[in-house]
Amino acid sequence: MTWRIVAASAVGTSHTVTGTACQDSCLAQVETDPVKPPLMTIFVADGAGSAVHGGIGAELAIEAATAFVGQYYAQSEFALNDHWAVECIQAVRAKIYAVADQQGAKARDYACTFLGVVSSPFATLLMQIGDGGIVVDIGNGLTVPITPMAGEYVNMTNFVTDENAIDVLAVATFPTRADKVAVFSDGIQRLALNMTTNTAHAPFFTPFFTVLATVTAAEEDYLHAELARFLQSPAVNERTDDDKTLALAHWVG
Repeated sequence: MTWRIVAASAVGTSHTVTGTACQDSCLAQVETDPVKPPLMTIFVADGAGSAVHGGIGAELAIEAATAFVGQYYAQSEFALNDHWAVECIQAVRAKIYAVADQQGAKARDYACTFLGVVSSPFATLLMQIGDGGIVVDIGNGLTVPITPMAGEYVNMTNFVTDENAIDVLAVATFPTRADKVAVFSDGIQRLALNMTTNTAHAPFFTPFFTVLATVTAAEEDYLHAELARFLQSPAVNERTDDDKTLALAHWVG
């Protein structure tokens, strides 16, 4: 019993024109141990376009969050709750602030959004700072438990490096596993969500979850390449010129 996962990022056409690298970063994995239940984690970070090192900040955020999860999974047991989410964000911030200090830079030079989902067979935690979105099915169909964050001004949002990051951190928890999960950066937010009602656009997700429901573990690498090609396709680029990240998981137990 486990999850099938797939994740990819693709540079936006606006970044291609300017020669800017993709500033999104993501990770999707399932931690396993013979004597423990599996633990599925998805993290997505989007470097701020206004930040000199936003892409690096996104990478650092993913690295720190992944290390944080690994430390907890090594323990005999732990609770997925608001306190755990705050500790995770604090670990991410500590990593970014330390690197900024080492480089003689400011933390805001590494500004990025941060979204995460952690799920065991018995609990699920969602956390988000900034725009982008998280869609989950915990047994009642696809829902969007956390509203994507907008900043004080148009085209602005919140970042994990902001002084008030802990205050704006949004967390949602559920006492069961997540059967389906999709986490994405704001580059495909308007493709994946009905922005007026803050609901999932089911036709966008159905093909992905249909494939994940039947794919074998050996075929997951192939899916990553296929997802990357989709994110770089004309059909997607016609709708958005931003960097794009999409990570998905489907329980196949």
